[in-house]
Amino acid sequence: MLVAILRFEFPADAVLSRYLREHRELGPADRAFIADAVFGVLRGKRLLDHATGDGGARALLLAWLARSQGLNTRELEPLLRRGDAALVAAIKGADTRALTLAQRAELPDWVVERLLAHHSEQDLLQLGRSLSEPAPLDLRVNTLRAKRDAVAAALAASGINATPTPLAPNGLRVDGRPAINRHPLFLDGTVEVQDEGSQLLCSLVAPTRHDLVVDFCAGAGGKTLALGALMHNRGRLYAFDVSAARLRKLQPRLARSGLSNVHPQTIVGENDLRVKRLAGKVDRVLIDAPCSGLGTLRRNPDLKWRQSPHSVAELTLKQAAILTAAARMAKPGGRVVYATCSLLAEENEAIVEAFLERNDDFSVLHCDSVLAQHDITLGTGRYLRLTPQTHGTDGFFGAILERR
Repeated sequence: MLVAILRFEFPADAVLSRYLREHRELGPADRAFIADAVFGVLRGKRLLDHATGDGGARALLLAWLARSQGLNTRELEPLLRRGDAALVAAIKGADTRALTLAQRAELPDWVVERLLAHHSEQDLLQLGRSLSEPAPLDLRVNTLRAKRDAVAAALAASGINATPTPLAPNGLRVDGRPAINRHPLFLDGTVEVQDEGSQLLCSLVAPTRHDLVVDFCAGAGGKTLALGALMHNRGRLYAFDVSAARLRKLQPRLARSGLSNVHPQTIVGENDLRVKRLAGKVDRVLIDAPCSGLGTLRRNPDLKWRQSPHSVAELTLKQAAILTAAARMAKPGGRVVYATCSLLAEENEAIVEAFLERNDDFSVLHCDSVLAQHDITLGTGRYLRLTPQTHGTDGFFGAILERR
């Protein structure tokens, strides 16, 4: 199974899920160990490759057990084959002093090359290491159902410790990894799983209860649900996506949420007739653009090996086209929020600034000013830039464009 994952043909979580479905005889402890091992290898692959001399999946697993988990040769003995003792000794003795910056940061060389244009080596090293740590479990409280303090108290009563997120006003950060999807508060729509950074992007949109709003790349609808709650279940909120399969995942979440102002619609592309009919009519447009996802490496460490300069170049063409088409929906005085979970300037600032050069009827609203209106203090300036080492969130970019 690890061999299949290391081909990087499919998302690691999908390959892992399929394997676990096919091996129902595995108990909870075995399943947890397999998941930890897979993602541990993916998170530390650069160091482990160096330690094993690119020795393949089995060598990487032994290296993870020996170096990351600290198992000694005696503890590893039940797993060893002939000749493995020498391999383990070599792994433990591997000299890391000559590692490159990219290897130490656990990032591909091409990613580090691009990030160095905007980060010092020390900042980049801290960023890479923070992206290699597992993400915490963040929840968003559905304010149509309950208040944050009451939800925290109810979770505590059931043995789950959750503290308020430091930035997002409706967020809770949970200790450990409880099975929250089986909890009554999840099942009745009182809480949804949503990273704090994703919640902050919705605060940039800042819809009111009377607005017409479009979530242009809605996917499974995490941000759609947050926007609907911010609108107090009033107004009209369209959830657009080109994937009917992704939108189907929104339906059970929508049913739990109690929202009635959300209208999911599958579109064929950014120039769909439904999009054109809304030209100049929409108060708020959120574009959570398809991107490299490099800001989500804490959750999806395989993405750094599944993306490439070529795939990013293709994405930037798509991002520019989506922003151009979606922005036409904004009415005068309307707001467009362009967002990605990428760390690369070419997917973020470059897309926005090229759009502004072509569209002089739009101007930038400073993210800090908008967030301050909601008592959120970040200090990121003109654009929203979130990183795990600074904010404890996934990596996100956001820009607010207002039509004059």
